[in-house]
Amino acid sequence: MLSGALIKRQICSNMEIIADLFKILIPSGFLLLGMYLLVKTFLNKQYEQKKLEMNMQSNETIIPLRLQAYERMTLFLERITPNYLLLRLYEKANQVGDFQALLLREIREEYYHNLAQQVYIEEETWEEIKGAMNNMLTLVNQSASELKADEPAIKLSKKIFDKVVNEEMDPTKKALSLLKKEAQKLFG
Repeated sequence: MLSGALIKRQICSNMEIIADLFKILIPSGFLLLGMYLLVKTFLNKQYEQKKLEMNMQSNETIIPLRLQAYERMTLFLERITPNYLLLRLYEKANQVGDFQALLLREIREEYYHNLAQQVYIEEETWEEIKGAMNNMLTLVNQSASELKADEPAIKLSKKIFDKVVNEEMDPTKKALSLLKKEAQKLFG
């Protein structure tokens, strides 16, 4: 019997030790969990802060480049608009065939000169700019095809202006509008 009481006392003693151990481990576990969550939150905030700083630095570099791209593409679209293009070049050729070749070369050169700007412009806007260029090339070619190559160059100018006015065709208007809207997104 003595051994049963001894075993009982030993079990009670072990239970007390286990209970004391739990009294220490449970608060310590909660403390460690709290510290883990605190450190994790702190590190996440530090990461977000660094990310924000990098975005700010990136914007300080990229926004001026994007604005420059918008300006250059606006200038490109304005330069290939029939009014400006024809007025700028009409004295440089005497015949329709020569004037057609000059107009096509000028439009393409302007486009190729600004080709790298597509990096800073949204895909939809860039496609519209390409479409405007292609529409202008088509307008020149269609107008020239309705005339003889050896006719005076002024007739090609008149034919292009007639098509623009009579068919209410402005090959660059939509692209220019889309480009302006995209540029305005940077500011608000």
